[in-house]
Amino acid sequence: MSDTDSFIEEVTEEVRRDRLYGLLRRYGWIAALVVVLIVGGAAWSEYRKAQIRAQAQGLGDQILAALTGETPTSRLAGLETINSDTPGAAAVVSFIAAAEAQQAGQTERAVALLDAVAVNGDLPLIYTQIAAFKSLVLQADTMDAGTRRQQLEALAQPGAPLALLAQEQIALQDVADGNRDAAIERYQSILQDAAVSADLQQRALQVIVALGGTPEVANLPGIGN
Repeated sequence: MSDTDSFIEEVTEEVRRDRLYGLLRRYGWIAALVVVLIVGGAAWSEYRKAQIRAQAQGLGDQILAALTGETPTSRLAGLETINSDTPGAAAVVSFIAAAEAQQAGQTERAVALLDAVAVNGDLPLIYTQIAAFKSLVLQADTMDAGTRRQQLEALAQPGAPLALLAQEQIALQDVADGNRDAAIERYQSILQDAAVSADLQQRALQVIVALGGTPEVANLPGIGN
């Protein structure tokens, strides 16, 4: 390589370096800002996670403290003093409070707590449907039979989270109404459903036999296969 070529390369490299320094001076703040945002975002994420953990632990501590009461009534009173920060947390407290109200013989209070959860549009479907189902179970002897059946049928739609349990409640209402054939038919349908649990399957078998029917067991999930 000649001296002239070497000189040209050095000059070219110097020009490149000057351009790089110029770009860094002009746009280096962008890179610095990106770094700050990344670090700040990670710190905020960790802060939020810590907050959520603290809130969950605080809620758990309040629930445990309320459940130390000696009677259902005192436990219910303690639960009703809890202020929850999110709809989900409030729903959990309401479920526990409803159970305590039921034990205390305050069925109307239990139903009111569950119904409030059932109509809360800010909650996931599973929360609202569990609340609605529990409320209907508690009102088996007090709600108008036609209204109750209609609401249970809404919960018994195919694909609904509690469809089979709602169907079981409708079948029990058929039994109470003296409609033996309809009850057996519905229990047979429950038996054949691929999603039926072992406990529900056993209950259906027992009721069909008790009603004088013959369970169709040839292709039952977990039995006939």
